Amino acid sequence: MARKQTDYLAALLADEEDTTPSGQDSSGGTPAPSPAPADPAPRAPRGRGTTLLGRESALARVSSGEVRQVTQLLLDPARVRVWPGNARSYAHLNEENCAELIDSLIAEGGQKVPAVVRRVEGDPEHDYEVIAGTRRHWSISWLRKHSYPDMQFLATIQQIDDEAAFRLADIENRARKDVSDLERARNYAAALSTHYGNHLTRMAERLKLSKGWLSKMLKVAGIPDTVIAAFASPADVQLKPAYPLAQALDDKDAARAIRSEAGKLARLQAQRQAAGEEPVGSADVIRRLLTAAADPQAAPEKLTLPGAHGRPAITVQSNNRQGVTLRLHAGHGLTKEDLLSRVEEALDQLDMDGKGLQR
Repeated sequence: MARKQTDYLAALLADEEDTTPSGQDSSGGTPAPSPAPADPAPRAPRGRGTTLLGRESALARVSSGEVRQVTQLLLDPARVRVWPGNARSYAHLNEENCAELIDSLIAEGGQKVPAVVRRVEGDPEHDYEVIAGTRRHWSISWLRKHSYPDMQFLATIQQIDDEAAFRLADIENRARKDVSDLERARNYAAALSTHYGNHLTRMAERLKLSKGWLSKMLKVAGIPDTVIAAFASPADVQLKPAYPLAQALDDKDAARAIRSEAGKLARLQAQRQAAGEEPVGSADVIRRLLTAAADPQAAPEKLTLPGAHGRPAITVQSNNRQGVTLRLHAGHGLTKEDLLSRVEEALDQLDMDGKGLQR
């Protein structure tokens, strides 16, 4: 039995008497005479049967659920997978955004706050999955690979279904500033169909959230990845400023203009990142996308891909339902293979902007 459970049961039985027979000390010898206590309070004799009855009563309280036992285990994080129903994106965790937690784990000699896991069946590579504590799992895994091979993952085991696991993970994530609105919104959108049969009211009641607020989150969750690519990071997409953008995408013409502008911004963000420059801020991105939505008939800027020495190589002259017209510039300085690669790049960019040949 785990130490905490043993301590708890001992506490429940703490009122048991010492059963050492009178007339002998603990070593078995005859004790020296001592004055009899004055007017001792009468005590009912308690025998072994009473002791066993008390123990059975304590165990019955535990097994009935009146008293809850909490088992903590030290696990190898490699044997623990991450539950996909959690809002936090495990793929976006890195040394930088987990630095504070990593430093804390090193300073304290390990993990002090346990994660919540549940057992898994039918997976030969994993014994448990993380319900709450994704950053702790990532950080312990990272430390084991970087000079702390004996670091272990502290977790408590719970037997809960997927809907209860979702609610537990959601409660934890609400207190985490590093879980973005977009991550939570898409997590809610997936849970709406998976756990609540697409019943928004039922979901709001179970999560104890405002139905109106939840509806806005689900609307933001529908912003396509081609538009999200306009932001320097998905974490920059916050509920309040992104909700008008999500609404604007309901209009077909506005959505086409937004996707076109998002493609330009995505290329600009990539160029700035490659040059080590500051990215375009989320407020500016929202402003430019909404401006494009307000005037969807504005003449779009022609897509031009550079060749050698910054000279143009390919320009998209026109793009409509009949097809795409490309202009190949003379003096581009590229080999035939590189020029064909630019053609593929132009077609890929048109697809990202929603203007591809397959639309």
